Amino acid sequence: MVKLHQEGRSLKSLGEEFGPSKDSIAIWLKQATPIMIKGQSKTLKDVKQLDKRLAILGEENEILSRIA
Repeated sequence: MVKLHQEGRSLKSLGEEFGPSKDSIAIWLKQATPIMIKGQSKTLKDVKQLDKRLAILGEENEILSRIA
């Protein structure tokens, strides 16, 4: 649906044809829209995954620093 919207289909027509609400489709579009970070193209999904991984590494680092 993201590709169809990028090709010119409206949120309303996509919702009517496929069923999801316009708001749901808009969220998918936002998640699929690339953003530039330090010269690399990332999606919102990629950034969220990186944030989650960073939090895990921070916790691991804290545990290791207590042991040392």
